[in-house]
Order: sequence, then C-alpha cells, then structure tokens
Amino acid sequence: MPSCYDKESEKPKDKKMSRLNIWKEEWDEAEKGWEERAKVAKEKYPLKGLKVLPQMTGITVETARHLKWKSFKWMVMHDDEREILKGFLHYPFKYFKAFLKSAAQTKPYQRNGDFFLYGVNSLEEFEGELGDPNSFLVLGFSYCHKPFECPSGRFSSECCHDLNHPVCQQCFIGKATHFLNPHQSVVLYIPTIHYIGGKIFEYVHRYPDKKILFIITACELTLEMFGDWGNMVNIQGIGVRLDGRICNTMEAFALSEKGIKPGLTVVLDETKKKLMDLIRLRNRMCAERA
Repeated sequence: MPSCYDKESEKPKDKKMSRLNIWKEEWDEAEKGWEERAKVAKEKYPLKGLKVLPQMTGITVETARHLKWKSFKWMVMHDDEREILKGFLHYPFKYFKAFLKSAAQTKPYQRNGDFFLYGVNSLEEFEGELGDPNSFLVLGFSYCHKPFECPSGRFSSECCHDLNHPVCQQCFIGKATHFLNPHQSVVLYIPTIHYIGGKIFEYVHRYPDKKILFIITACELTLEMFGDWGNMVNIQGIGVRLDGRICNTMEAFALSEKGIKPGLTVVLDETKKKLMDLIRLRNRMCAERA
C-alpha cells in the first residue's frame, strides 16, 4: 500500500480536487469525479469493511441507567490533560449554571433519525444557522469511523487526506474534508471525548463574538452522554449517529477511549448524502458572502 505523500514537498496531481479549489467547482461534477476515483482505487486496493451491517442497540439497558452521572464522572476523572477543567474555569459560574439547566432535561437534544439536534429544533433551523456570516463551523469525525488502513493511523487526531492515496480516495472523511470550504470552518479527527471537548472550549474562547456551530459523527452512546456539555457552552449543531460496530456499553466506550476499537463504524448512505448536502449548503452561503 502506498504511503501518505509528504505535503511539504509534493503537491496533489489533480489540481481540480485540491481542498482549496473544490468548493469553487460545479458541485455535481466534482462529486461525480470523486466517486469515479474512489471506484478505481477500490478495484486496485479494496479496503476492509463490514460484510454485514450488525443490528446493535444504540445503548444497552444497563448502560442507560444513571447515564448522566456516568458521563459527569468520566469527564472529571479522566481529564488527564486538564482540557475540560481549564476550559470550564474561564467562566465557572456561567458554565455550571448552563450545565445544571441542561442536565435537568430528560434529553439534552431533539432527534431526527440519525441526527441529534443540540440547541436547534430542526434540521431546517440548523441550515439557516449555517448561513450566519458570524458563524464558525466545526466538522468532526470520530476516529473509529476511519478505515483500518488509514495512513495517518486510526487512533489519531491526524488525517493526511492525500488525494493520490488509494485509501484516502475511498474514505468518506477524506471526501468531506476536501469538499468543505475552509473559510470560517475547521475539520477535526477525534480520538477521545476530552480532545473534542478541549477543542470546543478553545474555539468558544478564541472567537467569543462568533456563533460556534458543529457537525460531529459519534456513536449514540457518546451523543447521549455528552450533550449536556455541549449545551453548557451554548454551541448549536448536529451529532451524526454512527452505525456498525458501535460502542453501546461503558466498557466498550472506555476501551475505545484508549484506542482499543477492533470494530469499524460507518455512516449510512442516506445519512452521508444529507451530511454532504449540509456541507454544500455551507459552501454556497460562504461563496455568496465572499
């Protein structure tokens, strides 16, 4: 399998598919080109995948008991780098009050199929928020969604998204990264819940006058556990539910947070299409404001 190219010394051969230009191209043509490249790459270097999509419950009955307390304990006891504590201490009274308000709710979100809505009442409302000229979008992908063959490693916050690499050419994460207009946006590859929590605090405090929006893929258990923390810092967005070999127990989640994740998670095809539609909408609105 070819290695990831050195981005400092080698440029992508296909300029049309470069991350800086893709959002300016005709979308349908560019997406068709991507799928054609993915098909060719798959024929030469087929990736390991799920032969059968397992039918797993999102959260087991035992795990669902006292889940808010389990989430709070995890965030506090496993904050090894103090990302969450340092962020919380910026505005401790404000954040504590907002956390209690969210925790008092039965659910910290509203749900529409595979989409968990935080701080918005519908997908249509979130689409409107994407057009806010004062917004900053965080697009995040859980590491367990990476291919087994990922040249940057699965349990990693890195992603080389090499246009000339046969793995990256087949990877939905690589596709989304290249299609998103980087203006007022950032793409993150998430190894742990504390990593993304620390990054959210970072952007909230770096851009106090901006509205922080997010689209993040995660297992249903994670989306359930940590919604109160997102509401605490008053960010709005969508959690995209992963399918496949998900974590649906605290034991599996704890192992996953250490990089022990032998199974592969996936985003269902219809959900992928909707996620790409949201990226397309964001790009169009950015282009109109440019």
